[in-house]
Amino acid sequence: MGRKDFMLYDFILNFLCSEKETIYNFGDSNSDTGAISAAFWPTPSPYGTSYFGKPAGRNSDGRLIIDFIARNPMERNKLPRPQEFSRALYTFDIGQNDLATGFRKFSMPQLRSAIPDIVNQFAAAITRLYQQGTRAFWIHNTGPIGCLPATAMYFRNRRPGLFNKYGCIRSQNAMAVEFNKQLKARINTLRAELPHAALTYVDIYSAKYHLIRNAIIYGFNDPFKICCGHHKNNVHVWCGQRLMINGTNIFGAACGSPATCVSWDGVHYSQAANQWIANHILNGSFSDPPIPISSACLKR
Repeated sequence: MGRKDFMLYDFILNFLCSEKETIYNFGDSNSDTGAISAAFWPTPSPYGTSYFGKPAGRNSDGRLIIDFIARNPMERNKLPRPQEFSRALYTFDIGQNDLATGFRKFSMPQLRSAIPDIVNQFAAAITRLYQQGTRAFWIHNTGPIGCLPATAMYFRNRRPGLFNKYGCIRSQNAMAVEFNKQLKARINTLRAELPHAALTYVDIYSAKYHLIRNAIIYGFNDPFKICCGHHKNNVHVWCGQRLMINGTNIFGAACGSPATCVSWDGVHYSQAANQWIANHILNGSFSDPPIPISSACLKR
């Protein structure tokens, strides 16, 4: 990140939604700043190595997209007070876990038929927040799950047509596109149902896919290279884990240059990739309506 990028980042954050100084995030591990570590198990080293210097509850080597959206990544873990509901920006990053679970448990037709219910459940949550006084929503769609390096790891039968020309699994990306299509349509109906809400739909899929397709141009290496973990000869030791193999204790260590990697652990993005994505969505280039986050609290 260059000096100009830092200046743009500081400018956006200083004017974020004017008086709306609080951000509350709902999402999966792509935007989790510590809930999983608090409720289940702590993220191990070398998570957090590039920024915090130690594990900090984030599934990355450093900061997440939400950290680059928020002013202070370490002060966003408190629950909102009632009077803050209408003065806060609520961010959402959902879908990846729903699809990943669906790929394991359902056929593609079954998963496709389940998408409307998933989207409606999400819309119901938005509506409940609105009824409690929430007004500003910044909603990410789901990313190109078929491009996550871990998704291809266990495909032993690599039949023709399984992957597209960029190395992503066609069918999984197609399902993500369908999910996003239905999510965007539902958000459009919510705009009519929730007349005082400011709903911004952010096309994270396109931003991430653009980075993956053009990783080398933007100074990254192979976007399917996994920085953290041991993945050789069909032996997989995940980031921060240990496994005894043929009498040898193998540790899922980090690579020497996470700043050049798009993927941190095969499922989650590196801090450098998160930073690149944040820089490209904050100005509204991937948003509907096409407004910067500094205007996301304004009803249009």
